[in-house]
Amino acid sequence: MKARLWIFAEALSYFPKMESYNLGPEEYLTLIAKIKKAVSIPVIGSLNGVSTGGWVEYAKKIEEAGADALELNIYFIPTDADISAVDLEQEHVDLVSDVRKQVSIPLAVKLSPFFTSLPNLASRLVKAGANGLVLFNRFMQPDLDIETLEVVPSINLSNSTDLRLPLRWIAMLYGKVDADFALTSGVHTSADVLKAMMAGANVAMMASELLENGVKTVPDILSGLTEWMTNFEYDSIKQMQGSMSQRAVADPAAFERANYMKVLTSFDNRMVV
Repeated sequence: MKARLWIFAEALSYFPKMESYNLGPEEYLTLIAKIKKAVSIPVIGSLNGVSTGGWVEYAKKIEEAGADALELNIYFIPTDADISAVDLEQEHVDLVSDVRKQVSIPLAVKLSPFFTSLPNLASRLVKAGANGLVLFNRFMQPDLDIETLEVVPSINLSNSTDLRLPLRWIAMLYGKVDADFALTSGVHTSADVLKAMMAGANVAMMASELLENGVKTVPDILSGLTEWMTNFEYDSIKQMQGSMSQRAVADPAAFERANYMKVLTSFDNRMVV
């Protein structure tokens, strides 16, 4: 089983060509070391992996380069009909377990939302050694060029509506899985950050907003966050953390199937006949 999965993660042919990519494996380690010397904040290394093997050794190198923590980005789309969901999930758990044995720094696992029982897998990953979970990985969906008949890469930056999927799952997992949560996808405003914290996240990750508007947007977001907390008399982020998780709200079913009927009813009430 493992040998079959390795071809997706370990084969050199799957590394991007260096002329179209800015860093190779060794250059990335050098970059971590340089950043560590240049900044006073924690540096988190990132590693894309699927199965045990060379990735585990590279995780150790990232720690030795100076990373304060490691994000293990499990980015894999199974296309082999012979790979069962049970086998695939066990591969993820084994990978986390093996990486945990090699590094002493905090370990976070970045997941996609495409699992049958996400709470179960999340619990198993934590037991295997994950300290945190990053929800969710955004798979970049390719497009089809109907004139050249080619599959072409396509990227769409997130917007604030993309926040809802990770927001919902973090709210449901908060208090049930003993891990820190980082919310990624859809964080663009101070309101987005507040929602993430109230759902139960420890971290709100931001990428698309920075790509669109640059780092100059960060002070405005922090200012808006501070202003809101002052207006509503919050002394700290921790005070609001998890305050709107599933276990804290008056109607926990709002995060589940019951929400579907409420949305439809609400939509009907707004329709113009």
